[in-house]
Amino acid sequence: MKKGFLIGSLLIPAVLFAQKKPTVKELDKWKTQTSSVIQERYNLYKDIAFKIWDYAELGYKEVKSSALLQETLKNSGFSVEAGVAGIPTAFVATYGSGSPVLGILAEFDALPGLSQQAVAEKNPIAGQANGHGCGHHLFGTASVAAAIAVKEQLQAQGWKGTIKVYGTPAEEGGSGKVYMVRAGLFDGVDGVLHWHPADENTTWADGALANKSAKFRFYGTAAHAAAAPDKGRSALDAVEAMNHMVNMMREHIPFDAKIHYVITQGGKAPNVVPDFAEVYYYVRHPNREIVMQLFERIQKAAEGAAIGTETRTDFEIIGGTYDLLLNNQLAEIMQANLVKVGGVTYTSSEKEFASKIQDGLGFKTDPIETAGTVKPIQINTGKTTGSTDVGDVSYTVPTVGLRAATWVPGTPAHSWQAVACGGTEIGIKGMMVAAKTMAMTLLDLLHQPEQLSKAKAEFDAARGPGFRYIPLLGDRPPALNYRN
Repeated sequence: MKKGFLIGSLLIPAVLFAQKKPTVKELDKWKTQTSSVIQERYNLYKDIAFKIWDYAELGYKEVKSSALLQETLKNSGFSVEAGVAGIPTAFVATYGSGSPVLGILAEFDALPGLSQQAVAEKNPIAGQANGHGCGHHLFGTASVAAAIAVKEQLQAQGWKGTIKVYGTPAEEGGSGKVYMVRAGLFDGVDGVLHWHPADENTTWADGALANKSAKFRFYGTAAHAAAAPDKGRSALDAVEAMNHMVNMMREHIPFDAKIHYVITQGGKAPNVVPDFAEVYYYVRHPNREIVMQLFERIQKAAEGAAIGTETRTDFEIIGGTYDLLLNNQLAEIMQANLVKVGGVTYTSSEKEFASKIQDGLGFKTDPIETAGTVKPIQINTGKTTGSTDVGDVSYTVPTVGLRAATWVPGTPAHSWQAVACGGTEIGIKGMMVAAKTMAMTLLDLLHQPEQLSKAKAEFDAARGPGFRYIPLLGDRPPALNYRN
């Protein structure tokens, strides 16, 4: 029997990893070369990122953004399958053959209502409503840059291995990756890398909140609000009654649960009893089982509101994401590479811009210089506050990510300040940190199958025996119009 590496319950023959295991010196040389190639293309990737920043396309509408990243990959020798998982803007780009098979995630959707110029005071772009308040224009571009640089090493050295770039739309509430996981697009992948813009440099070790979202709709009877109010049944009353009950419920839910809502439709004129109204809810918690329990209670509030106002209700699941399954084995590898790359150094004009951003935040922040440092891994600090559809990927294949300082220290995500930073060299410099770190980590995993073996064993143990993936959003088709 040939010797192999034990990955979970699978024995991966060593012959599949055909390249000879390099020395530390050889691997460091390849990392340096790959990092240099990425840096040489600084202006190319800056141009791509700024174009996507300008497009500022919302989830599932990222037609130009997705096409630009696909074109860049095609021109670099990747084969691209577009429109995967029933999503027009989703794609998978592939290069190479054989094992290991390594994936890298690329996001590119913007947020509504965050139009902002790349300046240090609030100043929306005229005629534009959206903005990249979470830096996904940088996310997708860095992932593509890392994949292309490693692909060129594969080609030049004749190594075995497969690189897959996953173009993942609608992370912001649309759960794009969940549909891609559900479609089996991550089957057979040995490891996945991702990153996210932030105000610091560190390997992602804090997890994420599970999340389920839905639009609750109420149907009443229209009537003249003054002349015939008794003939009307207000759908808006039902929305407000539901919201009141949910707000009372907050006293009786786990302290670390989060519930958010916005009224997306509430009628058109005060003198018309609204016959239709809609409210959009998010439910979050570190444990997805609790998310599902809370969601059921919110459903009951909707049903009660409909009964009390003599209206009718239904709801549409919009999104649902798992918590993030961390992998310490992969995190240690990524952190070592992040330390090698280092943080972001500001010029004098960038420091001036950063000071203005910090002065306008209204709260104490870390010093500007911390953008140039790499923070140590802090696993499960309990500070997890956000949600991501990377969670579903992480329960399907061993996954690791990092945060890079694309924003001035102290800048909150989903703010006009984050949009502004992302449109400057500050954002691009952080993007390059992420691209180089991911490329180096890919090189480690291509040449150290024993590390993938350990990561897979940790992954299997963390999921537990008998784990079966069931998406929180059920079998609904992609919510392609959820931003409408």
